[in-house]
Amino acid sequence: MATRRVATVFGGAGFIGRYVVKRLAQSGAVVRVASRDPEKALPLKPMGAVGQIVPLYAPVTDEKAIARAVEGAEYVVNLVGILAERKPGDFTRVHAEGAGLIGNLAKAAGVRELVHVSAIGADPASPSRYAATKGEGEAKLRAAFPTATILRPSVVFGPEDDFFNRLGRIAQLAPIMPVIAGETRFQPVYAGDVADAVMVALHQSAAAGGIYELGGPRVWQFREIVAYVLKITGRRRPLVALPMSLVSLGAWLAEHLPGKPLTRDQLLLLARDNVVTQGAPDLAALGIAPTPVELVVPNYLRLYRRGGAPLLASA
Repeated sequence: MATRRVATVFGGAGFIGRYVVKRLAQSGAVVRVASRDPEKALPLKPMGAVGQIVPLYAPVTDEKAIARAVEGAEYVVNLVGILAERKPGDFTRVHAEGAGLIGNLAKAAGVRELVHVSAIGADPASPSRYAATKGEGEAKLRAAFPTATILRPSVVFGPEDDFFNRLGRIAQLAPIMPVIAGETRFQPVYAGDVADAVMVALHQSAAAGGIYELGGPRVWQFREIVAYVLKITGRRRPLVALPMSLVSLGAWLAEHLPGKPLTRDQLLLLARDNVVTQGAPDLAALGIAPTPVELVVPNYLRLYRRGGAPLLASA
């Protein structure tokens, strides 16, 4: 009897992770879901056969735990990322040093393919610590594992996202719709398409070692996205452009609240376009047709309509 291939997915219990884990399980692999909180991975177990999906304790800051997680694995996927620091230095520890550890230990373990999901705008010279450490992580990973494939998505959407859902909650509860940096451009990409890109990168040798920027079929200004959310939720709210100076003060205050709902670093990201670079290899280069926002988002934004309920899109 042939031995099943093993895939380790760091951050597999997160938003994009569930889409990746499902596809890997469907391909027949044994999937190790590596996380700092393995209990969050338990709901993923029904996506595979008995014993096929294995939650593991493996924070990307724990070298020994990472080594155990990648031992005997043929494929490794790193999806780990944070939007705000709990403690100073978390961006560096998670995005940069964590990615480097995964690259080094995956190489030492003889892993065949490694896919690292970063972000559009990753650049060590960025004024945003999120984007800068994403760039540093890419460099550390590729130094250790030169054939690793890097995927850089724009803002990712899907029923579990914290982008359209957050705007939906604001539309539902607030008397106005605040607009911050309304002219900033985004190219939202469906979580299922990102997961498909991971699978192509793992299984097609032609994709190995490349850097791909992932965006949807349409570029939106942030103002257009906010207006679209109001339309889909059936809410009438005035769009109010907020000055960055006021928002920066609010973000400074929000950084001291539980969960840090908004940070000054996130404002730096919001002020910069988040779209696929012209001429960069993209979803099409991986043979994937991008899914429109309009095909998925209305299903779950129905939750924020009066008397509405979500119809979750399939992963």
